Amino acid sequence: MGNCCATPCWVNIQKKKTRKIQKARFAIDEQGKWSNKLVVLSNPTGHYIEERYELGNELGRGEFGTTYLCTDKLTGEVFACKKISKKKLRTAVDIEDVRREVDIMRRTPYHPNIVTLKDTYEDDDAVHLVMELCEGGELFDRIVSRGHYTERAAAAIMLTIIEVVETCHKNGVMHRDLKPENFLFANRMETAPLKVIDFGLSVTFTPGEKFNEIVGSPYYMAPEVLKRHYGPEVDIWSAGVILYILLCGVPPFWAETEQGIAQAIIRSHVDFTREPWPRVSENAKDLVKKMLNPDPSRRLTAQQVLDHPWLQNATKAPNVYLGETVKARLKQFSVMNKLKKKALRVIAEHLSAEEVEGIKEGFALMDIRKRGKIDINELAAGLHKLGHTISDTDLHILMDAGDVDKDGYLNYGEFVAVAVHLKKMGTDDHLRKAFAFFDQDKSFYIEREDLWTALGDELDDNGEKVIDAIIQDVDTDEDGRISYEEFAAMMRAGTDWRKASRQYSRERFNSLGLKLMKDGSLKTTNELTLLVWST
Repeated sequence: MGNCCATPCWVNIQKKKTRKIQKARFAIDEQGKWSNKLVVLSNPTGHYIEERYELGNELGRGEFGTTYLCTDKLTGEVFACKKISKKKLRTAVDIEDVRREVDIMRRTPYHPNIVTLKDTYEDDDAVHLVMELCEGGELFDRIVSRGHYTERAAAAIMLTIIEVVETCHKNGVMHRDLKPENFLFANRMETAPLKVIDFGLSVTFTPGEKFNEIVGSPYYMAPEVLKRHYGPEVDIWSAGVILYILLCGVPPFWAETEQGIAQAIIRSHVDFTREPWPRVSENAKDLVKKMLNPDPSRRLTAQQVLDHPWLQNATKAPNVYLGETVKARLKQFSVMNKLKKKALRVIAEHLSAEEVEGIKEGFALMDIRKRGKIDINELAAGLHKLGHTISDTDLHILMDAGDVDKDGYLNYGEFVAVAVHLKKMGTDDHLRKAFAFFDQDKSFYIEREDLWTALGDELDDNGEKVIDAIIQDVDTDEDGRISYEEFAAMMRAGTDWRKASRQYSRERFNSLGLKLMKDGSLKTTNELTLLVWST
């Protein structure tokens, strides 16, 4: 990044000014009046959660709060409790985010596939949200654990997802962040319901209202989001992307970093030639096409998706096995980022004092609202201000990779990992320190036991398969362990979908390359050669 983290002299002055602003904002109550104590919720269930619930083990941790196991003292029922510390709600924007999430969960009527908010408590120190507990694991992990995965199973999953979308839209709620990670099973039983769990980026809307914030996850963004003019149709697009992945194992719009996921989304070319598409029914392909129509005015509504013949006859969809390839791709989707993100955090922890100071200054420059976090627009503006040119594609990939808790922002800790990449700090020295972290027994290899130790808190009952997938993907010489050279190659590689899509790249190389040269995305044959060899 060179001097991209140099701080102008006015930053320190700005810091002094904003401290007072933040303090004042922290004292805004819900009616917009000044108050000595922060009031977040207008009508919580109560003030002291301990009177009704007993908090247990920690289940997860995010930027603003920690989620705990929570037991109702009267009934013995078990829930999840999200505890949001008021000390971390530094600005009016932070406070409004919490209020909006609670309001949306309250206004959405009961649905068996939407996680329910049971109670809310607020004391002087924290807001507590008592919610339904979902402990059955993520959508793709459940699919991978099954021995037989078919088009009929995909239809059943999509029916659930679209019913959720239809309920949200009917009640004036746009989710804006539909992706597989936001769907969990209620429990570990085979018949457990699938539930959407996260409304952190959701907003309420009125018919015809348009939004311009770029939010969500890159693979699932509709073209109109990138154009900053969109409505609830974006949820149908995201669900269409999930359906495509459910049926073949990779996203419909992917690209090398230089060309960009964003460009692929804008082009909106959906490929049905690769395996297993020849075995997928025409009805299923027709629905995918209509959900991924780049024109939101012609895209199906949630009700029209539910009325489509493929979902109307979901129980009669072909029960033909989609193959091990699809399962392998889904498995890769859910595991590879865990290893890379852990390694980036290790590298960040070993930066020199000089490197850390430079990153701190860069973060302060970008965090213009002094919220302790930056969104993708602030990241883009900050990089541009510092003279650092970065494509929209790289920007979205960086944001997605760095945003560990998936709240749509980079806090300082997450920004450090992004800065490691931007400043190209992944030197041999940094990578060796990260490798040493995983190589617990100092054998000069990362072995199965090392991965279990390092990733234990991120694994579930599917841990064995997760470990197998990581080793299979990184272990290029197939000796059952990961050498330093293999680890370094994995860390320096680009989009994780490359390996799952190598054959696809070869097959489409000529037509894709010529098209990119024709529309100006690639200028020379040298760039074309680099593109094919980088896949």
